[in-house]
Amino acid sequence: MVNELAIVNNTSILKIGHEVLQPQEVEVFYIIPTIRSSLTRYLKDRGLSQKDIAKILGIRESTVSQYVSSKRASKIKFSENVEEKIKESSKNINSKLDVIRETQKLLRFIRNSGEICNIHKKLCGLPGDCAIEKMGCSI
Repeated sequence: MVNELAIVNNTSILKIGHEVLQPQEVEVFYIIPTIRSSLTRYLKDRGLSQKDIAKILGIRESTVSQYVSSKRASKIKFSENVEEKIKESSKNINSKLDVIRETQKLLRFIRNSGEICNIHKKLCGLPGDCAIEKMGCSI
C-alpha cells in the first residue's frame, strides 16, 4: 500500500490506499449500520423479538443477532447525546416507514452536531484542522 498526499481545496489529506472516504460514504458504511445496531438493542429492550426487529428494520434475523452480539457495526461509537437520540427514536418505531423517518432525523442530528466530522476524522486520519467550511462537505 502506497501513501499519497492529496491536496483538496488547499488542504492536504494523507491518502492511505483507498481509505479516504467521502462523508456520504462514512454515513453509508459506518453511521447507518451503527444506527441500526443501536436501534436493534433498544427495540429488543422494548420486548420485540429478533424476528419482529428484522421485519421492521428490513434486515435478516442473522443481522439482528450480529448487532445484538456486537459482531457487526462495532467499528464506531456514538457520543452519549447521539445514543440518547437513538433511544428516543426507538420509541417511535413500529413500522418500516417509522424507521426511515427516524433514521433521517438521526442522520440530520449527527450532521448538525458535528459528530459526523469527528467520526470521519477518526476513520480516515484526516488532519485536525479539517473543517466543513474548508472542505465544502456540507451533507
